[in-house]
Amino acid sequence: MRHKKLKGKLGRNSSHRSSLLANLSISLITHKKIETTYAKAKEVRRCIEKLITIAKNNNIQAQREVQKVIKNKQASKILFEEISPKYLERNGGYTRIVKTGFRKGDSAPLAIIEFIE
Repeated sequence: MRHKKLKGKLGRNSSHRSSLLANLSISLITHKKIETTYAKAKEVRRCIEKLITIAKNNNIQAQREVQKVIKNKQASKILFEEISPKYLERNGGYTRIVKTGFRKGDSAPLAIIEFIE
């Protein structure tokens, strides 16, 4: 049974998983769209939607909270100046995941995660 299993482990330990999600979040913020496996896309969606919700406050405490996860100053600046103002009236659902098929080597399901305009 899957009771109280809130996040996917993605076959990694906790420090590797948090680094992976931070790097995927930075890539999504800078490129606005990335292609990754479906399981990683679902986990990145949880992470990035929380960051956007925090960034909508746009105060110094929100910047510090975002900097805990995103260590890249340029990506943080893009998040606060370009991305979060677009979603001020929206209460959630800032990203879209579209399945694209399977990877050639191991048949892992691939997906594109992107911001909703």
